[in-house]
Amino acid sequence: MRRPLDLRHVISPGLRDLIELANTHDFDRVQQQVRDLRGCTSPINLHGFTITTDPATKEVVRSYHSEDEPTGRLLTTCGNRRASRCPACSRVYAADTYHLIKAGLSGGKNVAETVRDHPRAFVTLTAPSFGPVHRSTDSAGQPRRCRCGAQHADNDPVLSTPLDPATYDYTGAVLWNAHAGQLWARFTTYLRRALAKHFGMTQKALNAALRVSFAKVAEYQKRGLVHFHAVIRFDGPDGHTTPPPPWATFNALRAAVGLAVDRAQLTIESDSIGERVISWGKRFKVDPISALGNGELTDAKVAGYVAKYATKNAEGAGTVDRTLMCRPCAGRGYVRGPDRFHDRCPDCDGTGQAQPIKALPVQQHVRQMIRTAWALGHLPEFAELKLWKWAHMLGFRGHFSSKSRAYSTTLGALRDVRRAWRLVQADAARARAGHPTTHETTLVTTSSWTYLSSGYRPGEELLAAQVRHDIAHVERIKSEGEPWL
Repeated sequence: MRRPLDLRHVISPGLRDLIELANTHDFDRVQQQVRDLRGCTSPINLHGFTITTDPATKEVVRSYHSEDEPTGRLLTTCGNRRASRCPACSRVYAADTYHLIKAGLSGGKNVAETVRDHPRAFVTLTAPSFGPVHRSTDSAGQPRRCRCGAQHADNDPVLSTPLDPATYDYTGAVLWNAHAGQLWARFTTYLRRALAKHFGMTQKALNAALRVSFAKVAEYQKRGLVHFHAVIRFDGPDGHTTPPPPWATFNALRAAVGLAVDRAQLTIESDSIGERVISWGKRFKVDPISALGNGELTDAKVAGYVAKYATKNAEGAGTVDRTLMCRPCAGRGYVRGPDRFHDRCPDCDGTGQAQPIKALPVQQHVRQMIRTAWALGHLPEFAELKLWKWAHMLGFRGHFSSKSRAYSTTLGALRDVRRAWRLVQADAARARAGHPTTHETTLVTTSSWTYLSSGYRPGEELLAAQVRHDIAHVERIKSEGEPWL
């Protein structure tokens, strides 16, 4: 008699785990929990409970415990803003950023509609040159022959790489990236000073008559240097609810940006490399933002542009998206043994690198910037910069997006609104079920959660892959436009 075929060693672990999940008492709940994550690539596994009670009646309005789930744990999104790490969560972050920027341009929550009439500019600030690079166009964007003698195509991998790597100032490039955030902060200070000088008044008098609000996002150029795109707006002394004085015009803002670009500088002193001056490049742009859509830059276009780059990392420069620092030894190359002496780290063999720089799948120009950042990070005068930790970012360690307090609402407020909307929907469902509704402001919520791990079970990963496929299919058939509009 022939034995039945044993398929346990033929079926993949993922499919085997999916079959196990399908045999649970509530497989539909497993599917729903994965669908609610919208394709998150590395969800957080939690164990715990949440109980919401009405203090007046002591009634438990809502309760949840992760043990009620078929798998005994709660899956929640990772919340990573980077599209290279989690496209699903980055879409949510991009949508929130879009509404945050647009609220400061066309009005919205906590921002008056009258800001449409305020002078508003879209400003681009760039890094200086650290050596000639291969180019396919001139400064006006017109095709031209490169200084190397060739006419490069737009997709030529040598574009934006040094013509002569031996003379390229890699140290200056990395230090510029490392101090770009500080240079931006100094620019905002000098912008206010430049405005006061332009109007012939003291800064105190300027602050009493005019408020400057801004939001900015960082973007990597192909040459490996960050540059900033910023939305700058003039308001009255009380903020967005009051109009700026008539003399605070767009032309005044453009002139002040030019002065601030010239004067904002940082000086770095080092025994190893000497004195360096960190400053902006001479090329910058100040464009008006159109309120009625009759200009090149409208509210929606600017908000979409900023939102797109808020989810980027350093992919535009061709670098890797993970730190090169060996985590067991924190990049030091050694660990303390039982005798408290320094022992060579077995994970990195004393290099401090999670992956050898020479083995990275990157272009030579990027590899040299990473190698320079790693080396500078181990100099005593640059120790506080922790450049070995940010070597994969080519030295940049600032926030990709930020804003002044008075520009518009906050990401936290937007998420609170979304959370409140979900509570209203839950209350409506409670009413449809015949249960009494409650006022959310009077409820008391008690929670206790413990982190378990990150990632899916093999079977859940198959379900998540199907969710991602469905989302990608829907996006392909959408008409052109931003998905969060």
